[in-house]
Amino acid sequence: MENGAVYSPTTEAAPGAGRGARSGLAAYFFLGRLPWYRRILKGLQLLLSLLAFICEEVVSECGLCGGLYFFEFVSCSAFLLSLLLLIVYCTPVHDRVDTGKVKSSDFYITLGTGCVFLLASIIFVSTHFGTSAEVAAIVFGFIASSMFLLDFVVMLCEKLRESPLRKPENNARAEALTEPLNA
Repeated sequence: MENGAVYSPTTEAAPGAGRGARSGLAAYFFLGRLPWYRRILKGLQLLLSLLAFICEEVVSECGLCGGLYFFEFVSCSAFLLSLLLLIVYCTPVHDRVDTGKVKSSDFYITLGTGCVFLLASIIFVSTHFGTSAEVAAIVFGFIASSMFLLDFVVMLCEKLRESPLRKPENNARAEALTEPLNA
């Protein structure tokens, strides 16, 4: 067997454009789609929901386990949903989907997650035994739910700030519709 068509050289004379300082997975991450304060909020949501989940997993025994299990489900779901939203915002997936749908999904997911996380934290407070792991999970849960709700308020303010800009267009259309066609 000869080295002709089977083997090729292992080094390239001129590496392609995808190589260099930002190659591999790092080339796919772009944090510029979110303002700095929203990036901080998304990062805190991710970190705090993960910490709440980890602290809850350390709890070894429970009396009323329903609150613990609900908190476990919600904290894990909050972590996974916030991770999913960060992946969508920071990767080329964002370019492949409609930006309006991403913002709308983020808006409603953040609101729902914040409210349910707050509810799960309140239920867990009423059913816990007071161990240090439970208290830490509850504290992280309350802080995480407040980060989700704060992010929702920030998005709501951005949405309200954008809405007056669109109203003059709608008023101009309404005035154009009331004018006679043959004038």
